[in-house]
Amino acid sequence: MTTARSTKKTIMGSVTFIGAGPGDPGLLTVRAADVISAADVVIADAAVPAPIIARAHADARVLIVTSDKEVEGAIDDGAKAAVEAAKTGAVVARVVVGDPVTDGVLAVEGPTVAKAKLPMEVVPGVARATGIPSYVGIPLLGAKSHDVHVLDATTGLNWTDHLTATLVILNTAGAIDGIVASLLSAGRNPGSPISVTVRGTTTDQRTAVGALDGFAELAKPLSAMGDLTDAVVVVGDAVSARDKLSWFETKPLFGWRVLVPRTRDQAGILSDQLVSSGAIPVEVPTISVEPPRTPQQMERAVHGLVSGRYQWVAFTSANAVKAVREKFEEYGLDARALAGLKVAAIGESTAEALIAFGVRPDLIPAGEQSSVGLLADWPDYDDLLDPINRVFLPRADIATETLVEGLTKLGWEVDDVTAYRTVRAAPPPAHTREQIKTGGFDAVVFTSSSTVRNLIGIAGKPHATTVVACIGPATAETATEHGLRIDVLAPEATVESLAEALAEFGDKQRQDAIDAGETVWRPSEKRNAARRKSK
Repeated sequence: MTTARSTKKTIMGSVTFIGAGPGDPGLLTVRAADVISAADVVIADAAVPAPIIARAHADARVLIVTSDKEVEGAIDDGAKAAVEAAKTGAVVARVVVGDPVTDGVLAVEGPTVAKAKLPMEVVPGVARATGIPSYVGIPLLGAKSHDVHVLDATTGLNWTDHLTATLVILNTAGAIDGIVASLLSAGRNPGSPISVTVRGTTTDQRTAVGALDGFAELAKPLSAMGDLTDAVVVVGDAVSARDKLSWFETKPLFGWRVLVPRTRDQAGILSDQLVSSGAIPVEVPTISVEPPRTPQQMERAVHGLVSGRYQWVAFTSANAVKAVREKFEEYGLDARALAGLKVAAIGESTAEALIAFGVRPDLIPAGEQSSVGLLADWPDYDDLLDPINRVFLPRADIATETLVEGLTKLGWEVDDVTAYRTVRAAPPPAHTREQIKTGGFDAVVFTSSSTVRNLIGIAGKPHATTVVACIGPATAETATEHGLRIDVLAPEATVESLAEALAEFGDKQRQDAIDAGETVWRPSEKRNAARRKSK
């Protein structure tokens, strides 16, 4: 069945039920992503993650199935809206949490679509009944489990039929204490292991494990965190395997809220690295990159590149690459304009930006990824070997003079050109500023001295309990000058090294807490626990 937008030309549209998975946007299937991006109308459950809904193309109509009328595009009945849209010739993607079949939506809404005699398709997704236990580390089938019952707690259940099987209980609606009481009353072994998981497969996932007859105590920490209506319960010996198989909640930065102060278009790589370690990155733009106030310098430099004025071009950041590339495109030039020139780059991200432009750097510092590191490897000017002694240095308006002075000492003449300006961004929302000042973030990662200055300028100084991680010595020095304690210093000046160093720090914090018999190791949780104790 085709899902291309050309289907709008047919008299009748279609409805495709799509499983979005239990919460982690990364669990969306390739087929599901394709159908969502091709649909004319996307109708999604309110709990479907925003990154999945964002796959809809710009012209698509997006509707959200929710009782909250303040939500933009809110509707009451997903099936009815899907039929109405499809009858106009639209390709409709009905996106649901989990799997359309296993989690029941197809049984409820499918007949409405079928009755309308509309073409219908189902794209399976990762079901909550299997996906969440997988993220908890519970093998539903194996040495300790041969019989698995997936149960809907909202239906009338005879618990005596489920006394020995491994149970996966969905739609608990927060009434877990009643479910436990019913199981015990029916004769289930009081010592049966039980796990209760909320917000499964997301970095907010929390799981409590214990014995069936100790549920009241077990549920306390989860109840303190908020609503249990989305909890998934597993009962049976298979739960005991979690001790060895838990892989998600044991990630080094699991659940850490990490503040990422960077330019709006550069936060992605670092945030992705942090997510892979289990963190929840919160991006706060502190810098806005804008063109120089007077473009004449850049215009002359680009003309000089074409006319053979330079021997070298040195790029100190991905922003500098972007600025030159945009100026090239403005004049109808491409990477071939740099042919015959030697190109230097500081840092992997800068080198990657050049490669994406079609240019492979001739020189990248072998050691420290900084101006000092580049100067250590830069050759002296030799009037016998070097036909031209001039270097083009496109950079930010606030860059230091270290590189210019060093190149001059090596005998080179430098055209130090402002390629872009860095402007302080607007302050983040009041709630974010409050979290920064009161220890609501577990860590903050600084990738340059300007991010330190600008974050403090627009939002205030991070709380003393917040772990401070810096990309290099210069950034750390600036942070220290502003009264911050440096907890993590990346061994290499790259965002990858910075993320890895923070993950190693977090893993050690977690292990030290476990060795000390503590159950809390996130800095923000420790602070909250101390507050409660003092009261």
